[in-house]
Amino acid sequence: MPDADAGASVDTVLLDVDGTLIDSTYLHALAWMRAFTAHDLTPQWWKVHRAIGMGGDRLVGEICGDEVEESLGDTLRDDWEGHYRELVPDLRPLPGAVDFVRGLLDAGYRVALASSGKAEFTDAALKVLGFGHDDLAAVTSSDDADDSKPAPDILEVALTQAGGGRAVVVGDTVWDVASAHRLPAECVAVRSGGFAEAELRDAGAVLVVDHVGELSRRGWRP
Repeated sequence: MPDADAGASVDTVLLDVDGTLIDSTYLHALAWMRAFTAHDLTPQWWKVHRAIGMGGDRLVGEICGDEVEESLGDTLRDDWEGHYRELVPDLRPLPGAVDFVRGLLDAGYRVALASSGKAEFTDAALKVLGFGHDDLAAVTSSDDADDSKPAPDILEVALTQAGGGRAVVVGDTVWDVASAHRLPAECVAVRSGGFAEAELRDAGAVLVVDHVGELSRRGWRP
């Protein structure tokens, strides 16, 4: 859990889900690739992986361009949703994720999930972690925000619903760091989503560790 004196005015922790608490980044990439290839679109895997973490409303255009977004965006998102639903049974918590969340709750922090994912998939992640909605101060999804990450909308909603004042964000992508800065809040980043430490630090993360389990031991002091 965080050091008590490392941020005495912080009362809320906003947690990303995919790649931060749940080992799902590459399952999302696989679902998107299946959606793309079904429509004869063949983006490179690395481009798909690096877009995971931004909302699906932005991802198609980021990877395939505006013309594909205009002509196939909604269809591709529907297809991705179906493919990812088939992969949900393969979801697993990342190392130390459950203990990290429990430690935050025991320390008296307001803990909120701030995910750009679909509500049903956030609920599936909660089930894998062994928590329910009532255990947390807020659980948000893409349905709760007009603009997805890197916009700060989902973080703002999560912070408001949690009833918090000042937050720290924990995420795994440069999109999480960018949305935290726009909140504004400091962002602690984990490498479990596949981004390099240098990339996360260059984006503005105040601390980078391999996974959230490390934060249970050392706190989030830079």
